[in-house]
Amino acid sequence: FKKKQTINELLKKIIESRGEASALLYSEQLMKRLENFDDKELLDFFITLAREFDINKDDLTKSVSSYSLDSSIENYQIMTSNFHSKRVELFKKLNAVERGTIRLVNIRKRLLVFLNEHRELKKVDIDLTNLFKNWFNRGFLVTHPISWNTSAKLLEKIVQYEAVHEISSWLDLRNRLEPDDRRCYSFFHPTMEEEPLIFVEVALTSKRPSKIDAILDVNREIINPKDATTAVFYSISNCQKGLKGISFGNFLLKQVVIDLKKELPNLDNFITLSPVPGFGKWLDRTNPTLFGKIIDESSLITCEKEMLENAVEYFFHAKQNDGLPIDPVQRFHLSNGASLDKIHSLGDLSERGISNSAGLMVNYKYEMKNLEKNHEKYFSEGIISASKSLTSQSKTITIKND
Repeated sequence: FKKKQTINELLKKIIESRGEASALLYSEQLMKRLENFDDKELLDFFITLAREFDINKDDLTKSVSSYSLDSSIENYQIMTSNFHSKRVELFKKLNAVERGTIRLVNIRKRLLVFLNEHRELKKVDIDLTNLFKNWFNRGFLVTHPISWNTSAKLLEKIVQYEAVHEISSWLDLRNRLEPDDRRCYSFFHPTMEEEPLIFVEVALTSKRPSKIDAILDVNREIINPKDATTAVFYSISNCQKGLKGISFGNFLLKQVVIDLKKELPNLDNFITLSPVPGFGKWLDRTNPTLFGKIIDESSLITCEKEMLENAVEYFFHAKQNDGLPIDPVQRFHLSNGASLDKIHSLGDLSERGISNSAGLMVNYKYEMKNLEKNHEKYFSEGIISASKSLTSQSKTITIKND
C-alpha cells in the first residue's frame, strides 16, 4: 500500500522536478486534488502559496545589486529570473496538464472569493492575473460567429453565460441567432475551444432603437441586412469569472465593427443599447422621493422629465473616488473610446430593468475615427465624450453632493 502524498510533498516535487514527464505527472495529481478540495482546504493551500512560495528577497536584492555594478547578459538573466515567485513556476507547470488553462481559470474563480477577508492572498492573485494577461492577450484570441447551427453544447453555454438579457427559451435563443438581421460573435482561446470568453449579440436595424423589447420581440419584422444602416450591440457577456480583470470586450467590439463593415458596407452607425445597472441604487440614495414613485411604465411616463434630468446628472457628474463615472457600463464603453449618444427613459420595462435602471437604457456610439481620441481625453482629462445635445444638457444640471 502506497501512502498518499501530502500537498507539501507534491508541491516540492513539482517545483524541483527537472523532467517534463514527472512534472506533468505530479502536476496532474495536484490539480485533481485542488479541484476536489472544499473551501477550507483550498484556502489553506492558497495561504501556503502566499507565505512559502514568495519571491526570494535576498536573491533578488543580490542580483539587482550585481546588475547595477555590471549590466552583463548573465547578470540580467539572473536578475530577471529572480523577479518571479515560485508560485509562477508552479502555475506554469499546472497549465501544462490536460485542459490546464481552463482548470486554472476555474481555480482562480474560487480564489477571488477569499480576497476580501484574506488580503495576503492578493499576491497569489497578482501572479495568476499576470500570467493570464500574457496567455490571453489579443494575439492569441480568435473571433468566431455564433449561429443557430453552432453545436448544441456551445449554444447551451451561451444561454448559461448571458448576463444582460436572460434567454428564456430555445425559441428566444433562436430569435437572437437565426434571422438574417441578427449576429453573435465570441472570442475563444486556442486551449479553450469549447469555452467562450466573451460574446456580443448584434441587431441589424434601419434606425436607432430606443427599447430592448423592439429587439427581442419574436414577432418583429425581419429586415434584409443590406437595408440595415445601424448595428446595435445590445448584449455583451463575459463568460469566465476566473478571468475577472482581463479585458476582452474592447477588442471584441472593435473587431466586430471591422468585420461587419467589411460584410455590410451600408452600415453607418455602430451603437449599443446598454443597461444602466447602478442608476436605481444611485437614484434611491440621491432622490428617494422620485425613486419611490417608479413602479411601472405609467409612473415612468409621469416622471419622465425629472427622471431624464437625474439621468444626465448621473452620467456626467456622479463619480467614483478616482474621478471616473460611477456607472460600470459607462466606464467600460468610454474607456473603449465610445461616446454617450442618447438616453432612453422607457428603454427596459422589465421588472429587472425598472428595479436596477428605473427603465433607462442608453446608446453608446462607436466611431472608429474617434475612438483613440475619445479614449485619450477620457483617461488624461476625465472628459466624457457625448453627443452635443447631452453635453449641452449636462451644463444646465445643478450638481448634487453625492
